[in-house]
Amino acid sequence: MTTPLLGRIAKEVEARGPISIERYWQIALFDRRHGYYSSREPFGRGGDFVTAPEVSQMFGELLGAWVAAAWEGLGAPNPFLLAEIGPGRGTLMADMLRTLRKSAPHCMAASRIRLVETSERLAALQAVKLEGFDLPIKRVRGVEELETLPAIVVANELFDAIAIRQFVHQQGKWHERRIGLNGEGALEFVIIPLEADEAEAIAGIAANSAKPLPHSEEGAILEVSPAREALASTLAERLATHGGAGLFIDYGHGMTGFGDTFQAMSEHRYVSVLDGPGEADLTSHVDFARLAACFADKGLSVAPLVGQGPFLLSLGLLERAGRLGAPLGEAGREAIRADVQRLAGNGPKDMGDLFKILAVASAPLPLPPFTLRPGDGFAN
Repeated sequence: MTTPLLGRIAKEVEARGPISIERYWQIALFDRRHGYYSSREPFGRGGDFVTAPEVSQMFGELLGAWVAAAWEGLGAPNPFLLAEIGPGRGTLMADMLRTLRKSAPHCMAASRIRLVETSERLAALQAVKLEGFDLPIKRVRGVEELETLPAIVVANELFDAIAIRQFVHQQGKWHERRIGLNGEGALEFVIIPLEADEAEAIAGIAANSAKPLPHSEEGAILEVSPAREALASTLAERLATHGGAGLFIDYGHGMTGFGDTFQAMSEHRYVSVLDGPGEADLTSHVDFARLAACFADKGLSVAPLVGQGPFLLSLGLLERAGRLGAPLGEAGREAIRADVQRLAGNGPKDMGDLFKILAVASAPLPLPPFTLRPGDGFAN
């Protein structure tokens, strides 16, 4: 598919040679004019994918309750930052604030609301969504702009949208998988040798994976995301220095492993990652082990990694669903039951097992997921 960005990428490849997946990702998603997040409406049933806040208000309400409990557990700092990174259309923040206003007004009064958003288009949507709260909500473009206060940071499907690099094991050595042009001028994957020091570093990551790679395994792919780890380290430094907690919800794996998870989504279906840059969302599975290490390295308490299902159930998902469904007819209650299954179930289209919860804090907190067991799963 010909898109405005395809020509730009092709010219860059012609001028510089094959580019990394990380570079391709940055252009396709974040180009200021034609990047996916600058020009498309990705969220919701009418977009390209549905996130948990768009499934049901219950998701944001329960996270709002978590924020209030975390604030108490941190000693009720006043003031503190309540920051969401990558707020989408503002749905999650709206549901959290509604919950805080009703159930934890002292927490809400102490909060300074910050939205970390790079897209001007999405920032405008967030402003409209949240204007009814009549709060001094501030938008910043990066976490480095956040004030030096205690903070509770929330992010849903943040890290999967941050670029990766891919490395391929061939003939006993690691090479980088990049994007070049074939003889007809179309984008294609190519394999590029690594410098000795980088090859050694990648080999070290592979050796520490959950399943060490036999030297004879040809074509194995290792995904690494320096950008994800840089963001995690920046957040860790801030939370360790000024106090606070972070709650990060994403899909991925608990241990470093091998495999190609680079994918593109358009209109709720998977499409080729190289077809039509700028027209589809790009994602990959998050390596939670490496993210957790970034936070632990700064001295933060890291909760056991658990599934979204048991986490939401431990916060009272079923009880909240019951209260919402009580005044409704059978059709309304069935819709709520379907939302519960989508959020917490472990079926092929459900989020409960695929999505994981990574929570960190400057001190252990007496609330889930700190109080849950590692690897907890959801049972229908």
